Amino acid sequence: MAMPLDPQARAYLDRTLTAGLQPVQSLTPAEARSQAESAAAELFGAKEAVDSVVRTEVEGVPVRVYSPSRAPDLPVTVYLHGGGWVLGLVEGHDGVCRALANRSRTRVVSVDYRLAPEHRFPAAVDDAWAVTRWAHEEARRVAVIGDSAGGNLAAVVALRARDEGMQLACQALIYPVTDHRFDRPSYVDNANGYGLTQAAMRWYWHHYLGGADGGHPDASPLRAPTLAGVAPALVVVCEFDPLRDEGVAYAERLRQAGVPVRLSEYAGMIHGFLRMPAMIDRSREVLDEIGMVLRGALSPD
Repeated sequence: MAMPLDPQARAYLDRTLTAGLQPVQSLTPAEARSQAESAAAELFGAKEAVDSVVRTEVEGVPVRVYSPSRAPDLPVTVYLHGGGWVLGLVEGHDGVCRALANRSRTRVVSVDYRLAPEHRFPAAVDDAWAVTRWAHEEARRVAVIGDSAGGNLAAVVALRARDEGMQLACQALIYPVTDHRFDRPSYVDNANGYGLTQAAMRWYWHHYLGGADGGHPDASPLRAPTLAGVAPALVVVCEFDPLRDEGVAYAERLRQAGVPVRLSEYAGMIHGFLRMPAMIDRSREVLDEIGMVLRGALSPD
């Protein structure tokens, strides 16, 4: 990619410095959640209208269902939010889900999975799987999507779906966590100064695993024995992101396994930009791209 940092991304990073936001690794999980949630609405800006938003539960897991229309038999997109398995609420991703429902023309089911460290690995995986299994019973076509730690969960769910004989139409992995490693070149080159840091990722992994094996494929899907037979994939990575290389590596393993994959590399961009359309114009670009891919996979007619 080798482009300079996007000027709007630089402006956002400068703004976070002047705002005095604290590194997550210096905070308790509760403090980190409060800090992240207070910024979410401003980052996204104006939200799109959808036909309906319904709060309910699936297998005991709280979900929020976004419907773009009252058309019958809409496909379903299961959305798994980011936040390092520690942060993140469905409310903080409300704007993203509204935008994706309208662009994909699917019902988006946003999963309020259990967070670490109160509920460590594999609690989030179990919740994500329970909702995906329900969606497969409810709809004719289902996709899974997640950003960052949610991308990790989406990849793991896609692997489990394959193993259980469940056919998913698509998996969209947005700057996903795919491996419990911190030494790839992108981790070293982008360790500090671009929002998500290497130290923060160590903090997230520590709270999520709590001593569990980070090499287990349900934590590190890149280490699954084979990726053959999983759902076709969109993988989005950012140039100035510690997670870039493991996302690229996952896309390459998918390709080698014969899985249709679209690797979309956003030059000059930083981790988390999906949720920043009020700050970064290219956020709308990636929302449009994801919506196009989901709509093509779920409503091919």
